[in-house]
Amino acid sequence: MAVSAWVSCVAPLPSRKLSNSSLNSVLKPITIIGNPSTFVSAPDRRIIAVGDLHGDLAQARCALEMAGVLSSDGQDLWTGKETVLIQLGDILDRGEDEIAILSLLKSLSIQAEANGGAVFQLNGNHETMNVEGDFRYVDLGALEECIDFMEYLNEFDDDWEKAFIGWINVSERWKEERRMSQSHWGPWKLMKRQKGVIARSSLLRPGGLLACELAHHAVVLKVDDWVFCHGGLLPHHVAYGIERMNREVSNWMRGFSENSNSPEIPFTATRGYDSVVWNRLYSRDTVDMDYRRCQICSILEETLEAVGAKGMVVGHTPQPEGINCKCNHGIWRIDVGMSSGVLNSRPEVLEIVDNEVRVIKNKRDALGGVDVLDCI
Repeated sequence: MAVSAWVSCVAPLPSRKLSNSSLNSVLKPITIIGNPSTFVSAPDRRIIAVGDLHGDLAQARCALEMAGVLSSDGQDLWTGKETVLIQLGDILDRGEDEIAILSLLKSLSIQAEANGGAVFQLNGNHETMNVEGDFRYVDLGALEECIDFMEYLNEFDDDWEKAFIGWINVSERWKEERRMSQSHWGPWKLMKRQKGVIARSSLLRPGGLLACELAHHAVVLKVDDWVFCHGGLLPHHVAYGIERMNREVSNWMRGFSENSNSPEIPFTATRGYDSVVWNRLYSRDTVDMDYRRCQICSILEETLEAVGAKGMVVGHTPQPEGINCKCNHGIWRIDVGMSSGVLNSRPEVLEIVDNEVRVIKNKRDALGGVDVLDCI
């Protein structure tokens, strides 16, 4: 890989295989190593990567429909066949339909597996912030969704899986009923906010129901020749251990601790400007001299070589110009700020087929065969 230009454009856990019993093709099954899923072999699969969604269900649906993995009839059916879908984190904060999006992706994951495909989600910095109890970017509507969701859970006798998957089917009705009965009295709104914070804290504290759901998601995922993470992977992360980081974050979110009653925050993955979920080294264009750009590409090349990947896909930092790549196709930045709480930009998704990459910007692109972005 060229680095001279900043070109625009522990022993492994036993593997498991996703069923493809419904397939009539000769595709090999998807094989997964790690818990959370860390290394994935998905032979001959189309890969779709979706960036930050930040609580905007309408934009999330638009992106998924555009990618050809979600039905457009409102039934929320998987239409991606054997596709592998990867969402890069930051579903939480800045929008009001966070749990609904998580529920939708969970439902699609079950449907995808039955069709020989798969859905993987990553945790971003906003997921880890919320598990830490940092709610500064939480939308008021999201607090109200937490209240509704807690009340909804009472209808299910400890059947979390059924309740969580079913939320996407009823969340909009609950929201509409709440708005119709909403009081405009100021003190009542303050009480509602306090109730929402309590509900959110219960759901997202380490060991909480929603935190335990997020614990299924990795912070770094390698699928065939591609590595996916929210902020960016660096050489010292690889040296520390990708599976180790995923396991530490998962245990922390579950409230597990080997050494004390209080689980330690996994710093390498979640804390600091150079942690996996916060790193912006590859996502911000530098106006410095050429040697600085060359240094960044060199770090990327070292990281990719260490992890055995051809390219890296990241979110985290909105790209006003849309999905783009740098370092001779080595890094793809796919957060376009599509949420109405960020830039409210037109959704875009990344497609990888046989290691060929293109950007899908509308439904026609998904059906057609033309490349949307040239990044040589």
